[in-house]
Amino acid sequence: MTSDHGADQGGPGFDAVLRSDRLRAKLTQDELAARAGVGVRTVRDLERGRASRPQRTTVELLAAALGLAGADRLAFLAAARGQSSGAPAEPRFVRLPPAADLIGRDGDVAELLARLSQPRDDGPRGITLVGLAGVGKTSLALTVAHRVAPAHPGGVAGIVVTDGSTSGEVLGGVAAVFGVGRPDDLVPRFAGRSALLLVDAVERASDAVAEALTRLLRQHPTLRFLATGRHPVGLPTERVWPVSPLVVPPAETGPALADVAGYPAVALFLDRLARVRGAPIEPDEVAPLVALVRRLGGLPIALELAAARGRVLTVAEILDRYGDRVLDLSGRPAPGGVVSVRDAVAASYRLLPADEQRALHRLATFRNRWSLELAEAVIEDGRSTDAVHLLDRLLELGLLSARGARALRFRLLDVVGDYALERAAAVGDLQAARRRHAEVMADLVQAIAPELNGARLAEAAARLDDVAGDLGAALTFAAQEQPHIALRIAAVLPRWWRFRGRDVTGRQWLRRLLADPRTADADLAVRAWAKVGLAQLALEHGSGAEEIGSAEAALADFSALGDVPGQLTAHTQLAALWMTIRGYDRARQHGVAALTLARGSNRVRDMAVAANNLTWHEIREGDLAGARVRLAEVDRLASRCGEHRLRAVAAANLAEVERLDGRFDEAARLGRDAIAELEDVGDPGHRRRVLATVGLALAGGGRVEEAAAVLAELRAPETAEAADGPAAIVEAAIALRRGERRRAAEFFAAAAAAYDGAHDPRDTVEALVGLVLSTPDPDHRREAVGRLRELCRPGGITLMPGERELLGPELTRQVESSE
Repeated sequence: MTSDHGADQGGPGFDAVLRSDRLRAKLTQDELAARAGVGVRTVRDLERGRASRPQRTTVELLAAALGLAGADRLAFLAAARGQSSGAPAEPRFVRLPPAADLIGRDGDVAELLARLSQPRDDGPRGITLVGLAGVGKTSLALTVAHRVAPAHPGGVAGIVVTDGSTSGEVLGGVAAVFGVGRPDDLVPRFAGRSALLLVDAVERASDAVAEALTRLLRQHPTLRFLATGRHPVGLPTERVWPVSPLVVPPAETGPALADVAGYPAVALFLDRLARVRGAPIEPDEVAPLVALVRRLGGLPIALELAAARGRVLTVAEILDRYGDRVLDLSGRPAPGGVVSVRDAVAASYRLLPADEQRALHRLATFRNRWSLELAEAVIEDGRSTDAVHLLDRLLELGLLSARGARALRFRLLDVVGDYALERAAAVGDLQAARRRHAEVMADLVQAIAPELNGARLAEAAARLDDVAGDLGAALTFAAQEQPHIALRIAAVLPRWWRFRGRDVTGRQWLRRLLADPRTADADLAVRAWAKVGLAQLALEHGSGAEEIGSAEAALADFSALGDVPGQLTAHTQLAALWMTIRGYDRARQHGVAALTLARGSNRVRDMAVAANNLTWHEIREGDLAGARVRLAEVDRLASRCGEHRLRAVAAANLAEVERLDGRFDEAARLGRDAIAELEDVGDPGHRRRVLATVGLALAGGGRVEEAAAVLAELRAPETAEAADGPAAIVEAAIALRRGERRRAAEFFAAAAAAYDGAHDPRDTVEALVGLVLSTPDPDHRREAVGRLRELCRPGGITLMPGERELLGPELTRQVESSE
């Protein structure tokens, strides 16, 4: 590509160069021939362009006769080589082609235009676009060069560097594309006007390019350059511009083509696909299309190579064949030598020394974005690799992306990570890399875990959310190869798993790891925490009774170790577990033990937790006044330790107390306040319970339409659960209030079934009371009364005054009777 506003677009050949150098030396053709010891006809034919095969000896004699040295001599020789045969070999420099259609780079183009259009004193002398082969550096550079031409009246021209070029050859090539015979002739050519030189593929002769550009920038203060390469030129006046892959649709993008077509990666793929197939994208191809471009990482060469398969494959088939082997995508050999995605990545990978390649293997084990601290941890192994230098180097090569302002987060391009892991496996480094990654994840979760039990729960959970993919990868690898590391990770995650609704998955991990004979000799405290975590997670999905033995064993281990936090956790879990099998006295004993231990060790937060848990027993016995006093104590203790979530839970429990006491409006108000607090700390499990409290209070107070709005929220797809007791009991209460007794009976029965075996049997009691009131079937009523009696009498659960009033004296007597 050349654009110099009137210059000879063809550029000079050797004839023009020879004539220019002869005239500059003030020699006639006869004088030059005599000095060189060649025939005058040879000089005449060369200047007329008639001699197409100048001998190298002749050219060198002429250069000596002209007194050429250094870069001028090299430029003279380079010009002669351009005419060395009738069927010339690949020239050292070729003019760049016109700009092609560019998709998805509007932001880069605009900013580059702004920088290169600024006055020279304000803008950079040069900008180098760096990145993987096939990322689109040349296309971007060509587009910018064409559009910025009006700002450079001295001309815009470009060269493609070829392997093995010397600095003199670079200078000669630059002179040629700007239409002059010698580099020194550029001074009058520019005449003080701004000019731009585009240099493509600087990595092919980086030292020569650096030397040539240094000279050009020094001699021509109005000249700027725009370069492309897999690495920067390395000049102090250079601005490095990493070219990233195109933006892909996020995971939550809508399902329609209109929702994704505007993303640059999709736009490029669709454009290239349209060139090989006539049919448009079908609606059922949109989902695989999004999955494919995300898997390809937005890398243009990968998108184009994949789209080329559209001649014989559907989008879903392309995804199925290449989604797990993006590196294998290949095509016809390109001028730059890149024929596959693997070649593109390998070319940049080879620029790294062995120690940086090894560090890259370790960074490739990360699934999510990572911090500098995590990078340092994963590559730290007693060697001298500097993480800051390494990340800067990877950014400089365009292999890495960075986000954020004050605290940067990094991520390798997907194909770079794939290739690095492939190379790690090839050199026998993959196992060590994954082990180090698992160790770093274990250290990270153990550092975060203590905050999961305090006022910073939501923040700590969010930090774990950020590395969720890495935790899964570390657990999967370590469970197979390093089970002790896997157990260290899993043992501290139960509270996070529970907080995020992943109790079943977490329990499966813990059971598998505790049962693995290779962990039998693991640290006693680690195994104890795993056991109590197993019980905690089982409790969440109604299987707590199965894990009482695990919690008892954990308590014994913690007691032997003198581990007070462990003992408190075990007592708390056992208090809840015993309730699931109606061992209410045992449950209360563990609750009291936890409160006593917390007071003895002056652990304010644990005192608040234990007091909150004991509140249920006041409610069980019908002592609502005592429950209010207990909850006031919880609020006071939680305030002392800054535990906002616990204060919200206590407020939710107080709302339930007020509802049970028939104070429906107050219960609804307190419940809504608690919901707002729970939303701030991110606790979806407790929030659902409070929604049910509010819904029941509104229905009980006759505010049926408001209760229906709460029910709609409980039934929403994003919040609903499979065995949904809260939604069922609210729907039943609304139906009963509306006089729809059969519908009410149906949902009270569903609620009782959903609550059965859960850790709060009062929920089941309430559902059964509603079923007794609403069912028209005498047998069903009799059965519900029997179940109520089985729940209330052995466990000492007292019916609330409102429940007695609803049931009436006879049914109340049947429930409370010991017969």
